[in-house]
Amino acid sequence: MIYWVLKYLIIGPIVKAIFRPWIVGRSNIPASGAAIIASNHLSVSDSIFFPLMIDRPMSFLAKSDYFTGTGVKGWATRVFMKGTGQIPIDRTGGKASEASLNTGLQVLGRGDILGIYPEGTRSPDGKLYRGRTGLARMALTARVPVVPVVMIGTDEVMPIGRSIPRVGRVGMVIGEPLDFSRFYGMESDRFVLRSVTDEIMVALQRMGEQEYEDVYASTVKDRRPATAS
Repeated sequence: MIYWVLKYLIIGPIVKAIFRPWIVGRSNIPASGAAIIASNHLSVSDSIFFPLMIDRPMSFLAKSDYFTGTGVKGWATRVFMKGTGQIPIDRTGGKASEASLNTGLQVLGRGDILGIYPEGTRSPDGKLYRGRTGLARMALTARVPVVPVVMIGTDEVMPIGRSIPRVGRVGMVIGEPLDFSRFYGMESDRFVLRSVTDEIMVALQRMGEQEYEDVYASTVKDRRPATAS
């Protein structure tokens, strides 16, 4: 109920009036059945703009920090994230990664749409980085199509470190669903998982024409403090 109120009565109309988001390829979203949305990740606002522009409800796997803030700001963020269908996950790896996989599979098992950022974190500089194979494992296990999506301009509206967005237009391009049925039953093969993941990243790079760097975005972020010092 909260999701529909926020999307159609409160946040949706306000966001559309201020930011005038545009979308290409809306018909590529399956009308029914489970599917994974695989998007590049430029800004925390990616998880806000995209769900507001498609007709079906969807959930994004979001880092748990958004749900644990304190004070009025923390409460407001938590209510918003839950109300718009975001699901908290622990991104520390190990057993946490397995729990995240299971959470995503539950969403897909209900026949819903699940949004995932294959880079694992926001791009620190606008480039497209190497994808994590958890997305491929989830797609093959659930046996669902993967729909590539490119967000455009969200990093200018709300760059990393900014809490209040600038006014500007954002866009999104939705590609045709990618079918990986030829790999069903091979979700334990790490070479297959890497191949599927790379195919998804190639589709994103071609659609958005971002500069691609074959290294994890988290590695680039970890290097920055050392470089600065």
